[in-house]
Amino acid sequence: MAMTSSVAQTPIARKISTNAVIRTVFANGSISRADIAKLTGLSKQTISDVVRDLEDDGWLKPVGQTDGRPGRNAITYEINARAGLAVSIDLGSTKIAAAICDLLGNVVAETKVPTDPRGGMHLVNQFSDLIGELAFAAGTTADKLRLVVLGSPGVLDPATGHINVAPSIPGIDAINLRQVFSDRMAIPVIVENDVNLAAQGERWRGHGIETSNFAFVALGTGVGMGIIANGSLLRGARGAAGEIAYLPIGGDAFDPGGFTLGTFESAVGSVAMLRRYVGFGGRNASTVADLFAAFNAGETSAAAAIEETARLVAVAIAAIGAALDPELVITGGSIGARPELVNAIRGFLPRCTPYPPRIEISRFGNRAALMGGMGIAVERMHDDLFGVKLREV
Repeated sequence: MAMTSSVAQTPIARKISTNAVIRTVFANGSISRADIAKLTGLSKQTISDVVRDLEDDGWLKPVGQTDGRPGRNAITYEINARAGLAVSIDLGSTKIAAAICDLLGNVVAETKVPTDPRGGMHLVNQFSDLIGELAFAAGTTADKLRLVVLGSPGVLDPATGHINVAPSIPGIDAINLRQVFSDRMAIPVIVENDVNLAAQGERWRGHGIETSNFAFVALGTGVGMGIIANGSLLRGARGAAGEIAYLPIGGDAFDPGGFTLGTFESAVGSVAMLRRYVGFGGRNASTVADLFAAFNAGETSAAAAIEETARLVAVAIAAIGAALDPELVITGGSIGARPELVNAIRGFLPRCTPYPPRIEISRFGNRAALMGGMGIAVERMHDDLFGVKLREV
């Protein structure tokens, strides 16, 4: 039975009706009031009142008319995506990537700049300036933005937003980044570990859409992992779940020299790969990109360095599989996105575990964390504005 007219609705009932209308428009795109009524079971009067209010407040906009049906054409509506804008920032040790997205997750402005090497409060200033420039490029102003999601290297305390360990970003662990940045921008700020954001990006629009259990393994200058377990991000007791840099693989776990970067990171990060290449007699590579070029040119020392790195990563993935039983492992980062390395990892996995998980390279390359930030921002805006959980749409 249809609900009663909104004239008699309580505030809670009106919120439920609004939720139902917004959910239906999200799911169906351009749609008429009559079709919303059919799909929701709400009365035509309630639909008219809710749609009118949402249009007056700028959340819905008329986009056309129905055709090919008996009777008069009806106005069709869709979400006014520009009515809600948010920022995603991916803080790296050398680069900062940032984007503004709308309510539907469309990118309306994007940029990448070098990271201020001074760190600390200088980064907060840089974020603020960057957002102002992005807002201008998007045809708006910073005060119109509703939310910032910031991804950062390091171990994040989920309760306070404080970054406890971030050796590649000087001074970032000496300030309350979330509070300081939020105060500066006068809007809410969410701070998240960058690899966790990458996992969220894959869950939102990447390889993780169709599975509830997967791991995102980032391999580059550093290494890390984001874990989606039973559909939710796994953080651990101190927010350090997935800090695989400290796996006791590839070196002496009792050597305190590995306590800063981690034993595993010290064995498979970009510095280690170049050191391994030189150790095998290589002379033609000063960067990891050079190393892969040498590999593709048939240089045996480059092939040996990549093979040994792949062997160690395969052992780590075998350990991850034994502990977490993921259906899928997604690799990313400047090294983890290279098919030369990933193909070698796939070859080693069946030799070190009876149940090798499926391995896929991230769909987003070095934009995975940026995508994850946008996904979180979109979900948060929908929930805050309309009480709509997008995972239920």
